[in-house]
Amino acid sequence: MIFLDPDKRVDLATAASHVGDGALLALGGGLSSRLPMALVRELVRQGRTGLHVVGSAHSMDVDLLVAAGALSICEESYVGFEQDLGLAPAYRRAAESGTITLRESCCVTILTQLRAAEMGLPFLPVRGIKGTDMRRLHPEYAETTCPFTGEVLVAVPPLVPDVALIHAPLGDLHGNLYLDKPYVLDERFAGASRAVIATVDRIVSTDELVEHGITIPGHYVQAVAEVPFGAHPASSYPNYAYDRDHMGVYVKAASKPESAAQYIQEWVMLPDGEDGYRAKLGDESLQRLTTWSESTEMWKGLFA
Repeated sequence: MIFLDPDKRVDLATAASHVGDGALLALGGGLSSRLPMALVRELVRQGRTGLHVVGSAHSMDVDLLVAAGALSICEESYVGFEQDLGLAPAYRRAAESGTITLRESCCVTILTQLRAAEMGLPFLPVRGIKGTDMRRLHPEYAETTCPFTGEVLVAVPPLVPDVALIHAPLGDLHGNLYLDKPYVLDERFAGASRAVIATVDRIVSTDELVEHGITIPGHYVQAVAEVPFGAHPASSYPNYAYDRDHMGVYVKAASKPESAAQYIQEWVMLPDGEDGYRAKLGDESLQRLTTWSESTEMWKGLFA
């Protein structure tokens, strides 16, 4: 869809209200970078259920949705905290118990499906998942024979998320967004999804945004909310690094259902929403994350 409202600025609660129960939801960013965490927390506050999440490789955003009981189907290539903090506890628990449906995919396959959607094609071929069990997890995949070489390839259908949640360092009132590289799948999500809901660390004038460069044009974006540190505890470069300490707090809490519920109550279900979340973190803690670029010693210290 194309959204041409001249002013798309809304508050966070209104932005998140565009995501309904059971939505096919694309999560922007990847691993622990530029995750739409403020929107994820607001979805938990609003009590969303039955979400079908797609993305590349993610961490706390997916795990928190699982811990809160908001997620039913997960279609990702990886969910975890990398070699730094290890496996995603709530996700692993739900996967092992079968309380969520896993449809493991790979980044290139999801990318190809998004490209098919953008180009209006009924399918595109992929080679990388031939001979894997991913076919068993995806009955919607088929086979096609190349008319030129005779090679049998996997045919994947277009992927059209209902909503893509994207966090950007900068945006303007029209919904234009600037992203720092790598873009992961965010550009493709914007083009393939029915709507983009965005949070930005800062809303700036269109002239200032153009100076940085427009990565996602505003006609894809239905609503934009200014939420400082909206990716926290993930990073939002160039503005701030990822909060390893707080991420560790979450991973430890998520190791058991009781402590995961306590984390959600203490850090998510705050009366003042994201204002309360930032206040609880404290200005000193948040500002420290913005110093990552001052020196090599400074950014190394953030991950010590």
